[in-house]
Amino acid sequence: MTSADTVAISGHPLEPLDADEVAAAAAILTASEVFVEGSRFVYVELAEPPKADVVAWVPAAPWDRQVAILLRNPKTRSTYEAVVSLTRGLVVSWRVAEGLQAPTTQAEFMVCEEIVRADPRWQAAMRRRGVSDFSLCMVDPWAAGHTGPEDDPALRRILRPLTFVRSSPRDNGYARPVEGLIAVVDLDTMEVIDVIDHGVVPLPPLGGNYEPDLLVEPGNVTGFTQLREPLRPIVITQPDGPSFTVTGHHVAWANWRLRIGFTPREGLVLHDVGYVDAGVTRPVLYRASVAEMYVPYGDPAPTHWNKNVFDMGEYGLGWLANSLTLGCDCLGEIFYFDGVVNDQDGEPTTIPNAICMHEEDASVGWKHTDFRTLRGEVRRNRRLVISFFATVGNYEYGFYWNLYLDGSIELEIKLTGVLSTGACELPSDPEYGTLIAPGLYAPNHEHYFSIRLDMRVDGDRNSVFEVDSCSAGPMGPANPHGNAWRTVRTAITSEAAGGRDGNPLNGRSWLITSADRTSRLGAPTAYKLEPGAYTAPLWVDGSQQSRRGGFATKQLWVTAYDPAQRYAAGDYVAQNVSGDGVSRYVEADRPLTDADVVLWYTAGAHHVVRPEDWPVMPVTRVGFHLKPFGFFDGNPMLDLPPEKPVCHTAGTGCSHCAEGLCTCH
Repeated sequence: MTSADTVAISGHPLEPLDADEVAAAAAILTASEVFVEGSRFVYVELAEPPKADVVAWVPAAPWDRQVAILLRNPKTRSTYEAVVSLTRGLVVSWRVAEGLQAPTTQAEFMVCEEIVRADPRWQAAMRRRGVSDFSLCMVDPWAAGHTGPEDDPALRRILRPLTFVRSSPRDNGYARPVEGLIAVVDLDTMEVIDVIDHGVVPLPPLGGNYEPDLLVEPGNVTGFTQLREPLRPIVITQPDGPSFTVTGHHVAWANWRLRIGFTPREGLVLHDVGYVDAGVTRPVLYRASVAEMYVPYGDPAPTHWNKNVFDMGEYGLGWLANSLTLGCDCLGEIFYFDGVVNDQDGEPTTIPNAICMHEEDASVGWKHTDFRTLRGEVRRNRRLVISFFATVGNYEYGFYWNLYLDGSIELEIKLTGVLSTGACELPSDPEYGTLIAPGLYAPNHEHYFSIRLDMRVDGDRNSVFEVDSCSAGPMGPANPHGNAWRTVRTAITSEAAGGRDGNPLNGRSWLITSADRTSRLGAPTAYKLEPGAYTAPLWVDGSQQSRRGGFATKQLWVTAYDPAQRYAAGDYVAQNVSGDGVSRYVEADRPLTDADVVLWYTAGAHHVVRPEDWPVMPVTRVGFHLKPFGFFDGNPMLDLPPEKPVCHTAGTGCSHCAEGLCTCH
């Protein structure tokens, strides 16, 4: 459409955009005749080439490096999508996303707090609660949800912020929520359009601090008066360096090969994951990423009933990523990848150390001792950990992809941070939450994560089977001793059957098989998806949550590959009345046998809050495990060499053994 100067192109089609490319793409777009003055840049990210082109690509082959850009214009109240070619220096496409809302930006986050604090109606409500120092008030920019026709995304762009009060600039404001006070902010006009006050509830009396110097102060909820004596240090060293090598964003570790990606919406992405077997890299996954997060609250109180936030679709995990710090977030020999995102002017913003990669000992990998000969063999497992953390308001979420020497892949999602709280009258026993301090409670809520797994098990043609362990039936000819059981496979042949429930009582799992390769035993090579924690949503039909949170209603969805279908709740989530995404993708009922398939796994954290979750929550974990099932001819760790036993204090024996008589090994 329009042209400008070209820029140097990165060395692989899936290499994430660097800062120069973000700036160049924004410059090409703003210089074009299609650009609408005053538009704010929401996301600038790599427009990934077609899968077939990437799979067929060879080093030094040319390709068209393209960038996808999402914008919001407050003057026209419009959302725009653009694609820019860095290779050709022009705008490839431009369209108006009619009646749709882009995610909230960082700039909007910050301005929202400022304009609410300045609003006379909000100030009057705070004075009714005895608060006059508004600089100590935290205004959290909660997504608006969809409460009625006035929230139509075509009409206005809104948030519904909630307020909390600090007692000092470093105080944990979530200890003193302002119950019943809700503002409505129009982000296009940057004005408070309404303040709703449901009545005064006293602020809770105790602090909830967790920083070392503050938690020991009088009046803090836990009552600690000093820090405990520290434990003796654990030092993790690799004298010869780590076992991985990194070229750009390509990683080689043990037999694993993969590429690291990063987007402002998804954060960490794994590309082109394969395992080197007998000198040949066999594909397992083409792309793996978190595709949505949904946190619906189960409290009908005025402040809390509308809390149902899609942290990815309404905000974005990538631009909320933490800059990780050695010794706290990661331990050992660390390699960091920066994350490059953008500000609202299209300028690049680099998040240093956004992704952490390191090796970890994973305990015993396999072991056996022959009790007759007393000969024993043991091998330790190890894992490559690739992780990032995102802070979404009060909560922190860590996403840890673990690749093991046994050929398995695990996603571990770690939830921590600070609870979203409410105030209650004293005394009180909240019906829909847990009392965590005097006058302070945390509502019941759930966390649902959708993980999109673009499978490529030994090629692009895969099938999916649901596998259940079943009794052979009552005692009789088929089960003469009453002990027999077998596994039963149910083929998922089309998308109409693609939404699947979990069933831990019969060990339900899902098998992804290859149509193009068989094992030496004659069966299709495969990977097995072992599910983790999940609870079905407790909302009822007709609720806002049921209309918008469709992906969370099944533990697994299976769809045919479509590059345009990347997000479990759809491309545009903010203020969407009825949701979109995978629960609608399956309505196409495309065939799934020997097809290019995508699995959408739902992990669920059912959070009935404990007092021990306050004032900062110990990590809780959810996730899943992908394991080879006939992918290899046997144990892929069999060829690991034995590790040489080494004492902690070589030559003098260990501190807990008699001198010179170490019996540790």
